[in-house]
Amino acid sequence: MPLPEAPPLLEGGHKPKLEVASMAKNPTSKRPPPAPIVSTGYWLLKSEPDVFSWEDQKARGANGEPWTGVRNYLARNNMRAMKVGDLGFFYHSNMGKEIVGIVRVITPAHPDPGDETGTWECVDVEAVCDLPAPVSLEAVKANPRLAEMALVKSMRLSVQPVTAAEWNEVCRMAGLPVEQIAAAKAKKQKAAKNG
Repeated sequence: MPLPEAPPLLEGGHKPKLEVASMAKNPTSKRPPPAPIVSTGYWLLKSEPDVFSWEDQKARGANGEPWTGVRNYLARNNMRAMKVGDLGFFYHSNMGKEIVGIVRVITPAHPDPGDETGTWECVDVEAVCDLPAPVSLEAVKANPRLAEMALVKSMRLSVQPVTAAEWNEVCRMAGLPVEQIAAAKAKKQKAAKNG
């Protein structure tokens, strides 16, 4: 394939000026803001079990626990998108690397009490139920239905969205009927309204 010819030289040996206006930066243009995160109603929250375990979460009872210490903007924004009543998988990271339980969001995002900068926020969550059979990271990665799950694609993110299809599949793998979760969620929401 022949190479394209170079443009002819102008008088004095100068090359013609090319139009590059489209390449010039417009100092007044800005990148559009990212699309807001919309809650699917399902999340995955990671905790190191040697720092705060599923057993610790269950011990907090109906008062729940603030999900503090998150220092990643996307994870913080995920918590800002959470709604009271949303459900989340409780995932043991670093040791065990498995989904062990289900939590429910009981407060909207609020300032993290351990943050003096005012940058970071958290939600409070309460334990809903144990998974009959914990679901390991290895099992999630081996399941083609979960190939696009944030746990597989964005493994380091500590607060992740979960789609309804992913939620149902993980519950199936854990031996937990989705109907049981829906009933538990409804019961807790009713108790919260009456209490």
